[in-house]
Amino acid sequence: MIDLPRTPSFSLAGKKVLVAGASSGIGLACASALAEAGGEVVLAARREEKLVDAVEAIKARGGSASALQLDVADVLEVEVSVAKHGPFDVLVNSAGLARHSPASETTPEDFDAVMNVNLRGAYFLTKCVAKGLMEAGRPGSLINMSSQMAHVGGLDRAVYCASKFAVEGFTKAMAIEFGPRKIRVNTVCPTFIRTPLTEQTFDRPERVKWIEEKIKLGRTGEVEDIMGAVLYLASDASSLVTGTSLVVDGGWTAD
Repeated sequence: MIDLPRTPSFSLAGKKVLVAGASSGIGLACASALAEAGGEVVLAARREEKLVDAVEAIKARGGSASALQLDVADVLEVEVSVAKHGPFDVLVNSAGLARHSPASETTPEDFDAVMNVNLRGAYFLTKCVAKGLMEAGRPGSLINMSSQMAHVGGLDRAVYCASKFAVEGFTKAMAIEFGPRKIRVNTVCPTFIRTPLTEQTFDRPERVKWIEEKIKLGRTGEVEDIMGAVLYLASDASSLVTGTSLVVDGGWTAD
């Protein structure tokens, strides 16, 4: 009789999960997926009223969820909150900001706003969760929501691209640093996903046409397209995966 290997578990039972940017869009979808997999999910965002609704919805479906009001751009607040409520076995950092314009018209205010959330906020949130795991002597999986725009350029997206390319860089460096402590650090890189954040893009027919021509599978993304990717990276099924990007872009970057 052949001794067949068994598929590693995708269960998150017994694991504490922090999802930042969880009040809507991709973050909320990720929180839902990880709760469905058995994780004890802490949903974090600035908008407390939306968090409460999200927590209620997850609980109504049988999941474990709680709310944490948190602004990832406030580094001191992040340090205090993560130390108080952690350690977290899994982090999904989906907090993000976009202010699109031609590069020739970028203002310092828009540049700083995007970088404070997408880069500075992501960096210190990842660092704080990793620090908590190391102090507790526990392994973990830290996932930063990046973008296909971390691998290519895009119209009116110079600042956004800069922020996401930087996320890819520190993710690789942290993966090297934290790997010996069994803490994995990866990114998920979605294509254009229909969420409140992308409404202004999907309201422009010429941009939708450009997007659909770039995506080889011929359709734009939905939040459900990201849920399985995040669950894979969060679970033991990806226990040998670190320092890399899981690109969910319908073939955009295949060229």
